[in-house]
Amino acid sequence: MRRFLKRVVPEDAAIRTNLSWKLSAAIALVGALVAIALSLVVHNAARVSMLNSARDVADSRVQLAQRMYESGRTRTLWGKIDDPAIPRDLLEKVMEGRRATYVSEGAHGVPDIWAAVPLKDGRVLSLHTPFTDHSAEVMKDLDQALIIGSISVVLGGSALGVLIGGQLSRRLRKAAAAANRVAQGETDVRVRDAIGGVVRDETDDLARAVDAMADALQERLEAERRVTADIAHELRTPVTGLLTAAELLPPGRPTELVLDRAKAMRTLVEDVLEVARLDSTSERAELQDIMLGEFVTRRVTAKDSDVEVRVVHESEVTTDPRRLERVLFNLLANAARHGRPPIQVSVEGRVIRVRDHGPGFPEKLLAEGPSRFRTGSSDRSGHGHGLGLTIAAGQARVLGARLTFRNVRPTGAPEHIPAEGAVAVLWLPEHAPTNTGSFPMPPLSGK
Repeated sequence: MRRFLKRVVPEDAAIRTNLSWKLSAAIALVGALVAIALSLVVHNAARVSMLNSARDVADSRVQLAQRMYESGRTRTLWGKIDDPAIPRDLLEKVMEGRRATYVSEGAHGVPDIWAAVPLKDGRVLSLHTPFTDHSAEVMKDLDQALIIGSISVVLGGSALGVLIGGQLSRRLRKAAAAANRVAQGETDVRVRDAIGGVVRDETDDLARAVDAMADALQERLEAERRVTADIAHELRTPVTGLLTAAELLPPGRPTELVLDRAKAMRTLVEDVLEVARLDSTSERAELQDIMLGEFVTRRVTAKDSDVEVRVVHESEVTTDPRRLERVLFNLLANAARHGRPPIQVSVEGRVIRVRDHGPGFPEKLLAEGPSRFRTGSSDRSGHGHGLGLTIAAGQARVLGARLTFRNVRPTGAPEHIPAEGAVAVLWLPEHAPTNTGSFPMPPLSGK
């Protein structure tokens, strides 16, 4: 069976264009076509009208010449008798006994006007006059006016297209920016309010649809969060009771196994409750002024003396020490579980880096960020539930900080070369988060 493969063009390779220029080009093209068509129609109509007028004049003159010839006044006769240069088509009509006029192409494209009439003696009287210079000048001026008018129409249409397209493009850009803010978690943003304007068009319909979708999605996420929190809260009591009962068992290997699993279950329930609280965006930081390098050194050393801590540049920060410690310990636990020693922590100003020398973060985590119940290892058995980095990222948001992840590869090495380690970087904000929940984000700089 023959298979047809659809070629997918990468987003970076796609050609990006501007809506206003597209609309301008379309209007300019239509205007040019209309202007050319009208110019041709006007040119041909004017030419035909002027030729008809010239033929009428020639016909009147040949009739006057016929009367002069038949009255015997041949000395001042206009025209020629039996002119050999008379066009064949005109001669055939005259031989049928009819008076006729004829237009032929002359030198340099200037038409010649012929008029002929049969005489009583069987001869043919013809009159030949070229298209007048005045008429040719009139046609030339008309053509110039049509060309100037066509150019003006094209330029005016292009300007109108840029104006209309620019307004539409600005509305769409505002809608896209507002939609991106909604995607980043700003649930109070409304696309319709962002685009503004009095005129109602399809952009407003799109904005209302996006707002409705965002509201529905927010309601669904909130419902899922409540369900998750309720389940975890209901599990806390029986898990606590199970742990208490396990501690009453007689010492031995079975008791150790039961206690280990009960503690793991209690940790999981507490983590799920913490994720639910962070998802509710109601958490607020309790701020204190601390010396960051000293704080990290003391906490990390107390947690694991094998971890190397290096303070490159000391800095005083205003943050929540409890939440900062939670982020730091979760990063260390992830490095110990999925990486390999040595594990290194460095403090440089407001930036904390945690590095291990393991296989690195999965590409999906680097692309999409931490996700609950997705671990940092392809082998999930015995490697946690993927909540550590999710909690770290959530606590970082409460602190107004930014948590990034990257892998360490040799300089210039391609992507298929295995990583030499993983680095998690916590960027603390220059200004402390406010009580209103407005967290200033630090700029992207450094690695």
